[in-house]
Amino acid sequence: MIDAIYRQTNRTNLIKSLGGGIVVLTAHTLMQRVNDAVYDFQQEANFLYLTGIEEPDWWLILDGARNKSWLVSPEIDDVHRIFEGGMTSAKAVELSGVTHVITRDEAEALLRELAAHHSLVYAIGDDPYASHYNFFQNPAQKDMWRRLSRTFGEVRDCRKSLVGLRAIKQDWEIDAMKRAIRLTNDAFRTVRQKLPELRYEHEIEAEFDYAFRRAGRATHAYDPIIAAGLNACTLHYTKNTARLKKTDLILLDVGARVDGYAADITRTYNLRPTKRQQQVHDAVVDASRRIIALLGPDRLVVDYFAQVDEIMKDALESLGLLDDRTDQEAYRNFFPHSVSHGLGIDVHDSLGGPRYFQPGMVLTVEPGIYIPEESIGVRIEDDILITANGYLNLSADLSTDI
Repeated sequence: MIDAIYRQTNRTNLIKSLGGGIVVLTAHTLMQRVNDAVYDFQQEANFLYLTGIEEPDWWLILDGARNKSWLVSPEIDDVHRIFEGGMTSAKAVELSGVTHVITRDEAEALLRELAAHHSLVYAIGDDPYASHYNFFQNPAQKDMWRRLSRTFGEVRDCRKSLVGLRAIKQDWEIDAMKRAIRLTNDAFRTVRQKLPELRYEHEIEAEFDYAFRRAGRATHAYDPIIAAGLNACTLHYTKNTARLKKTDLILLDVGARVDGYAADITRTYNLRPTKRQQQVHDAVVDASRRIIALLGPDRLVVDYFAQVDEIMKDALESLGLLDDRTDQEAYRNFFPHSVSHGLGIDVHDSLGGPRYFQPGMVLTVEPGIYIPEESIGVRIEDDILITANGYLNLSADLSTDI
């Protein structure tokens, strides 16, 4: 369990980065799954970072000028409390370190009082990548923005400040990620050992489910990808229902979440690989090794991605898949995704668009080669911490052998 003192530090750092003022943030709300049932709840990352609360519909109000903070409890009627429970005020205080818990009505009065002395309030604004999504976003943040707009003269987005703080992981965050990675690596080793007796993708998924659930506080950080044969060429394949064939490569992209922090690891296995499958796998492993070696503090991010492209083109050329290194369309046919993303509370944590990599950043390195015509998809993914002197591969003790 992560101590509340760390959440207090996060709130203090946020207020400092904004130069004081008023901040109002909301937890996510529940989302419908079917008819009268909801999806399993997962907290909005910034709210979790600042409070440690993993329950829906709570609010956080910060008054930087007076160094005061309040939690606002959701309104839960007796029927829903009987069926679903709800976090007590005492537990919310224990998790967050915020000592004042108020009701919704009290919060509305407090916001009007704050607005009388502050025309500006900070909240979470629109996701800059929302246009790329093909799903509905949780409405809680938009609802809060509209609510604050009716009370304050100006609502300003504090997402950038939060991204900057969250991009540099503190020691306690790295410890949580190490626990998630260690659990994930252990589960991978168990699956690799049991592969000869497993017949379906979903049986592999069940082994990860069991390992994570048995660990108590751990869950999947994202829907696991268990992709055999051609399925591995669908990057976010999550049906996990196909029968396994002895000739198939099996791509496993799985990560545990422990104390709110994610692992994200990929390995590709086959008990009796063909010569071609082994060649592709070896090329990806070699590319992974070379790419990880590029990382370190003060490395220009744009240079990193340019060098990654050259390494991946080397791999494709070695396999006879790329004739012209300037043919970007052909290149991206075989390697269609980014090689790295940030990692933390969110599986795709923002690094804040930095010019240079900085100590404390954690990112994935995940080269892959996908050849649908040959039913081959290979990806190797590790989780890398940028250190003061270079890098640390947090998942290095999990073999990349096929």
